[in-house]
Amino acid sequence: QVQLVESGGGLVQPGGSLRLSCTASGGTFSSYDVGWFRQSPGKTREFVVLVSRSGSSTRYADSVKGRFATSRDNAKEVVDLQMNSLRPEDTAVYYCAAGRAYPLSSPSVFDYWGQGTQVTVSS
Repeated sequence: QVQLVESGGGLVQPGGSLRLSCTASGGTFSSYDVGWFRQSPGKTREFVVLVSRSGSSTRYADSVKGRFATSRDNAKEVVDLQMNSLRPEDTAVYYCAAGRAYPLSSPSVFDYWGQGTQVTVSS
């Protein structure tokens, strides 16, 4: 059983940056692919980024390509999401999830979820 905790959310102005972290415990973190998803009020949960269990492969949603970057450190059991050039439409609760998913990005293939962290992009 893997527990996931997201951190790093907050309020940022358009064009700004934030770095989210997903910290794992309680399981063999390196056995799982990790995805970042986001959800805003009235919308379904949306895929953002997927990183394979080794960290060697990644997939990004078109809406964040060139602006977001992910990295993972299996020794520290952490996956980071660096978000640059943030836009108001990036406002959402961001979740990390773990599962044996790659290359699939549907939320249904992930077994473990964090509680989410709020990101608000506003002037």
